[in-house]
Amino acid sequence: MSDQPTVLLHVDGAAATIELNRPETMNAWNRRFGEELLAAVERCATDEAIRAVMVTGAGRGFSSGADLRSFGQPGEVELTPEGRPDLRQVLEERYHPIIRGLRTMPKPVVAAINGPCVGIGMSLALACDLLVAAESSYFLLAFVNIGLVPDGGSSLFVPTRVGMARAAELALLGERLPARQALEWGLVNRVVADDALREEAGALVARLAAGPTASYAGAKRQLNAWLYDRMEQQLELEAAIQQEMAATQDFVEGATAFAQRRQPAFGGR
Repeated sequence: MSDQPTVLLHVDGAAATIELNRPETMNAWNRRFGEELLAAVERCATDEAIRAVMVTGAGRGFSSGADLRSFGQPGEVELTPEGRPDLRQVLEERYHPIIRGLRTMPKPVVAAINGPCVGIGMSLALACDLLVAAESSYFLLAFVNIGLVPDGGSSLFVPTRVGMARAAELALLGERLPARQALEWGLVNRVVADDALREEAGALVARLAAGPTASYAGAKRQLNAWLYDRMEQQLELEAAIQQEMAATQDFVEGATAFAQRRQPAFGGR
């Protein structure tokens, strides 16, 4: 395992940047990544000197989602008595504290989305308050493509932003949503040129860091109360259903096809 941190935290005055730092995997999530990301989120939430936060990805992508290749590695994902990956435990212990931490953080969080924003990576972006996307970036609820269901809060965050019809399209078809279309749908707040992403998002975070922090926190509490009052129940439901999916043959086929770089042949079981 590399000694290079998988998540970097940069603090510049009252502004902080959480940089996902597994560029060789397009910032895919494994155990260490989750632990370091949670530590960065908790630091930003509790450090009173930090008044606004940016989340972005190193390299060519924001995040490609869960690192499926890590599932078979020791210490990464526990197995159920039936020998299937315990995805419920991964969600409850590794992913949910991060998503919860961003949504309840008493300061604004901006996602600066570069390249692919996929699976749990998309959930991470949507847990932020404002989303700024690069022109070439795209969003993908890829779960269905390997026989799983949306998790990390995306079954809540997507429909509250774009509505039922478009949420169903993203969840059931598993197709890419380009940045410009994401803006038209209301999934993101802004789309900027690729080479201007860091500057534009950085300027927005600097503006927020110089603003009325308590006011931002209060507005965030109001939005959470109205839109995400059932977030805990939804996270629990996602984890339960995801574990059901982990027990299916379609998940085995989907994960195998992904590893073999071929189209899956689902049997509906």
